[in-house]
Amino acid sequence: MSNSTDLSLSEIKGLIQSSKALEFTSVSKKERNKWVQEILMNYQYLHVAKPIKSLLKKYVRKMTGLSRSQATRLIKHYRTYGTLNRINNYHRHKFVKIYNPDDLALLAKVDNAHGCLSGPATLTIIEREYQLFGKTEYANLVNISVSHLYRLRGTDRYREKVKVFSKTKAVKAPIGERRKPEPNGEPGHLVVDTVHQGDKDNEKGIYHINIVDLTTQYEFVGSIPVISERFMEKTLNDLLDLFPFKIIEFHSDNGSEYINEIVAKLLNKLLIRFTKSRPRHTNDNALVESKNGAIIRKHIGYINISKSKANVVNDFYLKTFNNYLNYHRPCAFPKIKVLPNGKEIKTYPKDNYQTPYEKLKLIPEAEKYLKQGITFQDSDKIAYQMSDTDYAEMLQKEKYQMLKKIFNR
Repeated sequence: MSNSTDLSLSEIKGLIQSSKALEFTSVSKKERNKWVQEILMNYQYLHVAKPIKSLLKKYVRKMTGLSRSQATRLIKHYRTYGTLNRINNYHRHKFVKIYNPDDLALLAKVDNAHGCLSGPATLTIIEREYQLFGKTEYANLVNISVSHLYRLRGTDRYREKVKVFSKTKAVKAPIGERRKPEPNGEPGHLVVDTVHQGDKDNEKGIYHINIVDLTTQYEFVGSIPVISERFMEKTLNDLLDLFPFKIIEFHSDNGSEYINEIVAKLLNKLLIRFTKSRPRHTNDNALVESKNGAIIRKHIGYINISKSKANVVNDFYLKTFNNYLNYHRPCAFPKIKVLPNGKEIKTYPKDNYQTPYEKLKLIPEAEKYLKQGITFQDSDKIAYQMSDTDYAEMLQKEKYQMLKKIFNR
């Protein structure tokens, strides 16, 4: 293009017609813009007639390889600013990174300790760590959304730090007057279920007894070597005694471990109403069955544990695990909307994630439900002595020691 700015209009027209089969391209944007500006200035593009303008535009397109719209925009820029030297190169917009590798490592630490809970539950723990326990390192993660938390969980940096967790499998579990439990917002309505810890060489493993309160989701778990009257009566009595509030109802499925005279006599002695699930109504005992998978299977797994080790597991439950469930693990509480046809729609907003202990304190006149000798002041000392993640990390160490005793490794 060295002498292409000195051609006459007739020579330009002849060049365009004679080079229809040829294509030209620019070496660089800077050189192209400089040449186009010289053409427009030398031929006084802004002051000539339309036919000449059209000819010059064709000439520019031919020699630069620009499309019609690109050439039009370039000439419009020259008309507006009188120069093409001020055109800025395009820079792709990049969002500022808010969460750094330290935040991803902190999120992985929380997930490792708590077993990778749902997004809203994890956010509740992060907020409690920062606001309740004053851990400033969580400040950057406090305002993260649930959706972005899941995005961070998909990053390579997060996966380098976090342990691998598999989804819990669905657990079918069996359970006294045949009707649906109706707590009506007051604590003390319990549902119970038994979880078997696998077989090995035709030998049964231990059994877990899981008892959950329908209103507060207070939960206590115990372990027994076999399902028999001797062990069931003592363990049930011990677990029922652990609940801080008065027990009104005890609801089980139709399994023979609960539907028997021993359990009925025990509940009758404690003045507790005994109910059992209805046929073809699986929701009667849904809460405790979901807890079997989300808690017991998640922390203990499916591997067979010998009956001789039931006391080791039970000690772990009573000394460490039950306090974690009730004071440091957030639970989802549904917001229920009843449609005109009677159908219930349940949603789980972020604000409805609390620990069972916090949920108990939010019940109107909660003190009147407490057992004699139990106060919230004493319970606060247990609940806030350690932060959620600190307690969860301590739980993981205790669980490791428990498994070490069980498998002698």
